[in-house]
Amino acid sequence: MQKLMISTALCLVAAAAWGKDASYIGGVHVVPGEGGETARGTVFLDENRNSVFDEGEQGIAGVQVSNGREVVLSGDDGSYALPAYEDMNLFITKPADYAVPVDEVMVPQFNYVHKIAGSPDLRYGGIAPTGPLPAEVNFPLIEDEVGEAFSCLVFGDAQPYSNREIGYVRDTAGRMLANRDNDGTECLIFEGDVMGDDLSLYPRFKQIISVGETPQYFVAGNHDLDFDAEDDQHSFDTFRREWGPEYYSFDIGNVHFVVLDNVRYPCNGVDDHPFCDPAEDPDYNGVIHDRQLTWLENDLANVPEDKLIVINTHIPLVTFTDNEAQKHQTDNLDELYAILGERPALGLSGHTHTTEQILIDDHYEGWEENTGTGPAQFHQIVTGGLSGSWWIGDLNDDGIPHGTQRLGSPRGYYRIDFNGSDYTDTYLTFTGDESEQMHASFNTPRFRDWATALLAYAEIYDVPTDVTPPVTINDLGDMYMLTTEDLEEGTWVAVNVWNGSGDSTVEVSINGGEPLVGERTQTATGEEKNRGPEFADPLAMARQSTNGRMTVRSAQGGDDTAGFQSWQGTQWTGVAGPFRRWMLTDNSNHLWRVDLPADLPVGVHMMEVRTVDRYGREYTLSQPFEIVEELPPLDWQDWEEASE
Repeated sequence: MQKLMISTALCLVAAAAWGKDASYIGGVHVVPGEGGETARGTVFLDENRNSVFDEGEQGIAGVQVSNGREVVLSGDDGSYALPAYEDMNLFITKPADYAVPVDEVMVPQFNYVHKIAGSPDLRYGGIAPTGPLPAEVNFPLIEDEVGEAFSCLVFGDAQPYSNREIGYVRDTAGRMLANRDNDGTECLIFEGDVMGDDLSLYPRFKQIISVGETPQYFVAGNHDLDFDAEDDQHSFDTFRREWGPEYYSFDIGNVHFVVLDNVRYPCNGVDDHPFCDPAEDPDYNGVIHDRQLTWLENDLANVPEDKLIVINTHIPLVTFTDNEAQKHQTDNLDELYAILGERPALGLSGHTHTTEQILIDDHYEGWEENTGTGPAQFHQIVTGGLSGSWWIGDLNDDGIPHGTQRLGSPRGYYRIDFNGSDYTDTYLTFTGDESEQMHASFNTPRFRDWATALLAYAEIYDVPTDVTPPVTINDLGDMYMLTTEDLEEGTWVAVNVWNGSGDSTVEVSINGGEPLVGERTQTATGEEKNRGPEFADPLAMARQSTNGRMTVRSAQGGDDTAGFQSWQGTQWTGVAGPFRRWMLTDNSNHLWRVDLPADLPVGVHMMEVRTVDRYGREYTLSQPFEIVEELPPLDWQDWEEASE
């Protein structure tokens, strides 16, 4: 029965793959024989789409071919020759207006892995021995005139650790891809941590994402590692087997996409950081190794200066979220900046499970110390997490954990619309429409008292614990009912614009009155992180404060189905406590504060929140709220008992 189910699934996937030149299913043409010490072959126009370099088919000139260090252009007849290494990826840079074949689950086939002896003994298998270099490795292409206007969908960390969480991927990204029109979408990019350590789940993930009938490109993340690899050379072998090179490039329109591996594992004894000490447990570091930088210089030498370069890494180049951390940023970013120079560029990353807009000249404390750089030299986006906060939180209406992220954004993904070297980025959620770009709540004195108690508890206790928290979401009461005392003691609207940047504006109008201008809680001018109840997002913290799923238990399942699991089997059971301390939104770089007038009269009021983004797009949110002299009882009042 299991074999039948798998076969049926593969047939459905293959059928789904017949869209947008998805009929071009095939692979690289490998000609057996002894290739010696030089890799040779031809880049060719595959006129009959059989992925074989047949007699009479024409070579394609000027296509970049690389061994992971050197880069050459194919000759007039499409031929190339490159030095061979014992362990290398041989690949082409897909040219604009051409397509490479995809396999049955929409993974582009543009490379040949050459690893003579194969991987060492790894839990997830790594790469089987390839033996000597074949006589030829030929790269097929077909014409595919996309033009300069197209879109890509970009996903931060999916990071499913289990089959249950793969199901959440299916019911979010899979459902979205199956129901949207993907005709103008030319790529799906996953910015690393495709998996949550269990690499045996890759095949199921591939099948689910293939329903989008769109080529999938992958970045290697620190949870896609072969953790039993003894050195960095083999640490992404299973990733390479399943997805392709750990660094590469491809062209669509006037955009040159570059995927880099900035996860060195293990870094112990290689990088000079305390966490990389040889005496410590194996750990990773955010760094781009020298061979890649050499390849990138060679790669860009063939790319016109006016073409947009989109750099994709897993670990951010810099980040607000972990601004003081070495391993969560790229510690040789200065070298990357030097290679890119003045080229137009956009950086995309994942890792932090937060959305962050980092504009040119933005700067936070810790960047210089940890990356050798100051203000950002090109626009960068940390793309959030498909999983949000690691699939943690109570279930939403679709039966998926809400996973409210560390800086307050809901789970989601980016759509980037390219036109020539210009682009527009839009953050989208799985539960709302494109017009929903923010939420707003009130930071009141009672919220600050409540948050102080919650944060103190979270500092002391970890999950799981049976210690009852001092407060839960119930103790906040009605967050949109304010007292006159709240106003007198200082209350403001906290507006979280999920994709907000230093170029965004925020204003709030009360009852149609003169707009009140919002002040961003971070200025990105080199300052330290502002954190605590005054800089918190009340609505996000309320959602993160009470994890009711922890209390679920049945007679039938007992301990096996009690609560829920996250990460590598961490069991969340016991009292309905909050997320872990480091996950709570007591800071954000896309939060605005708008002070409320202290003299608002008792009654029902309407606030309209308006934000304009860096592209001039306007979004609004309307929210009624109440002012009362005293908070009324919120639950049923037994008048008979009260009158006795």
